[in-house]
Amino acid sequence: MNSKVFMVLRIVLGLMLLVFGLNKFFHFLPDPEGMSADAGAYFGALMSTKTMTLVAIVEVVAGLTFLLNKCGALMAIILMSVSVNAVLFHVTLDSANIALALVLLVLNIVVLYGYKDKYKELMA
Repeated sequence: MNSKVFMVLRIVLGLMLLVFGLNKFFHFLPDPEGMSADAGAYFGALMSTKTMTLVAIVEVVAGLTFLLNKCGALMAIILMSVSVNAVLFHVTLDSANIALALVLLVLNIVVLYGYKDKYKELMA
């Protein structure tokens, strides 16, 4: 992959993660509209068990690592669990708001592919 394209995508993903991770702490973005009662109940359960705090920490740390280009390969793997769960949540409970979750997943896959040379030792 072209290094300039990879750098731009890595920075876009890093900014996206940093903004949405910090939003979970400071609530500066409006809440999504049209969420079903089931989705609201599930999201409420995640909030009450502090699971979303952990997700927010992972997002902020991953965003910073992608922006600073330090340990990005490791964070791309860790972030994949957040990306897949976000898509699954939206597919099953809140399909109207799936766009950003899909963007997150696609960017995560692209970044994983960009770091493919770092994973050769794992796959040997």
